[in-house]
Amino acid sequence: MGQRFVLRGRTALVTGAASGIGAALSLALAERGCALALADRDAEGLARTAQSARAAGVAVSEHVLDLTDRAALLALPEAVRARHGGLQLLINNAGVALGGRFEETNPADIDWLMEVNLHAVMRLTHACLPLLRAAPQAQIVNLSSLFGIIAPAGQAAYAASKFAVRGFTEALRHECEGTGLGVTLVYPGGVATAIARNARRPRALDPGEAAAGLAAFERLLTLRPETAAAAILRGIETRAPRVVIGSDARRAVLIQRLMPVRYWSLIRRALRDT
Repeated sequence: MGQRFVLRGRTALVTGAASGIGAALSLALAERGCALALADRDAEGLARTAQSARAAGVAVSEHVLDLTDRAALLALPEAVRARHGGLQLLINNAGVALGGRFEETNPADIDWLMEVNLHAVMRLTHACLPLLRAAPQAQIVNLSSLFGIIAPAGQAAYAASKFAVRGFTEALRHECEGTGLGVTLVYPGGVATAIARNARRPRALDPGEAAAGLAAFERLLTLRPETAAAAILRGIETRAPRVVIGSDARRAVLIQRLMPVRYWSLIRRALRDT
């Protein structure tokens, strides 16, 4: 893309802005003079993020919605245009998790996961394209995951959604080549957010087993959301096509590249030793 993306004076739409990476991104954008349209289903958390962002002196609008509500989602770009006059940066950050072995997973939970992690990303991006195309320079940022690079056992549905976000984003980037619209794909590693605690699990899973699995997983979530947000902002400003966040994600990229079929046996052994 060449030309640096200047955040001051732009408007960004951030989903999942009530907590975690979304909240950290929103505050960092506000500090750089970027107006914000913040979306999340958590009204209280959204209000806290918005209040903190307004302290930086930028215009902030709050949009409380569930990303599985198609009508509300498709109405969001017009609400952003009415409040801010335009849109130059879309950050599809919101995501949910679903753990457990695939054969034990409720198909309804898989549908819910795909609605949030994939379908909402594609629908909102499609709905925002007219606004983004109207700007001389604009950027789309989609968050995949470490599990969009590798696919661990017990993460079949989640990995499927994040691999799909990867494929969608890469294809979209190729379609936007030669235009003022850039596309950035982000692979966060183990960031300390509430996604694991809020994940759905098989209904029949023993509570003790579920608690032990959650504790083991959360030990891997060590990177601060603010650190992840800083890396994403550097990627936006340089219009990087790909941002890999965290030493765990960088190691996974290397291992998967060297051992595209057998990478899981090596990673599983390493996890047992931690």
